Amino acid sequence: MRTIKGLITFLSLTLVLAGAAFSQTVLNGLDGGRIDVEGQRGKVVVLAVGASWLPLSAKQADIANALSRKYQGKDVVVYFIATDSTRQGKNFASDEDIRKFATTNKLSISSILRDSEGLITLRKYSIDQVPSFVVIGKDGRPVAEPFGGIDGSPTSRYDITVPISRAIDKAL
Repeated sequence: MRTIKGLITFLSLTLVLAGAAFSQTVLNGLDGGRIDVEGQRGKVVVLAVGASWLPLSAKQADIANALSRKYQGKDVVVYFIATDSTRQGKNFASDEDIRKFATTNKLSISSILRDSEGLITLRKYSIDQVPSFVVIGKDGRPVAEPFGGIDGSPTSRYDITVPISRAIDKAL
């Protein structure tokens, strides 16, 4: 009987720890630090999920910069999540490649984080296209569906910053 109780206790503890680990979204920064993007209680977090090799990510960088400027001084942080692969092969980018992308696009946000091949963020936030944006509220939960459909056309009238700003304003 003692063995069964011990086994049940062990399994329960394992499930609790696994659930806690799954609920966290900790990513490595290019600066060597680690950031839990959902663990920043009291702040609205904007994730610009993209890839340095993707042409539309340059447009995404412009949008991320605009949002960062607009909400400067408020409880809003903006991160670029690079989903470039860390393994040699298709869609590979080194940290230096991503730094070059950030410099070329004058990315002026809180930090650049890595999520190799999007293994964490794409699944966790049900992102079906890159580039996309995710807005996380002060409680650590997404406030809306991911924002995708960035149009790089200079004649496009759709401004994705409008619905993203509405989501941020609502979360503030």
